[in-house]
Amino acid sequence: MVDNFEYYKVFYHVGKNESITGAAKELSISQPAVTQSIHQLEKSLGCTLFQRTSRGMKFTSEGELLYRYVERGYEQIELGEHRLRQLQHLDAGEVRIGASDMTLRFFLLPYLERFHELYPGIKVTVTNGPTPETLQYLSEDRIDFGVISNPFEKKPEYNYFPVANIEDTFVAGRRFIQYKNKMLDFTDLEKIPLILLEGNSSTRNYIDNLLKDHNTHIHPEFELSTSDMIVQFALRNLGVGCVVKSFAEEYLESGVLFELRFKQMIPKRQICVISDNSRPLSIAADRLLSLIGEGVRN
Repeated sequence: MVDNFEYYKVFYHVGKNESITGAAKELSISQPAVTQSIHQLEKSLGCTLFQRTSRGMKFTSEGELLYRYVERGYEQIELGEHRLRQLQHLDAGEVRIGASDMTLRFFLLPYLERFHELYPGIKVTVTNGPTPETLQYLSEDRIDFGVISNPFEKKPEYNYFPVANIEDTFVAGRRFIQYKNKMLDFTDLEKIPLILLEGNSSTRNYIDNLLKDHNTHIHPEFELSTSDMIVQFALRNLGVGCVVKSFAEEYLESGVLFELRFKQMIPKRQICVISDNSRPLSIAADRLLSLIGEGVRN
């Protein structure tokens, strides 16, 4: 069949046009070449596919049966080529991204907005989850790339680059005013009701390990699933919240919340874009990554 593909292509166009002349025009070949292709296909199949009439080329019963199958197959190939051209020209396609609330809100969102303006035909799917979950999605090929915060386990198949800095902080409301502008030790946190993210997130792991390195062992009063909720609990004076500073920025600027100050420094962390270099990226995903890279460099 593969050897005869060009013959089937000619057969399809002759059948569609019911004309040798029409097929030759569509295929940009000579009429004798069309006739020869039909004769070769009939010879290989051992039957007559067309009969000439005063009104053009008409199928024999065998030709009509074959055309029903060839038509579907040929038009699917044409549709496949059309869809491929759409992907190549970024008129269609899909990008699958994994991101946490924090990385989505404070880094990724403007890039998604710009990407959608440039390529409205491309579907963008964002799977929301903390860094460990996003890395799991990446390993399972459920996302094309992730936007995560460090620390995370480095693996040989990971390709990643930093895109922004983030700063962790402890914030409090008026109930804890006695701590404002006071230089504290991390160990002072052992005596304060704390509000932290729950278990499996890079932010929680980072803070836990940082405090352990300074011989500080905490037992949070509340463990919540989102940083937004931590800020809301802090606003209601239910404890001192540990968040990425960007989440509390407006409340810190207005003075409703304040930052605790420590003698020890809390090092800044980074947001990183990560992909799996063992799998090729789609054209659309590669373009979005390029857009992010250009934005970071500028």
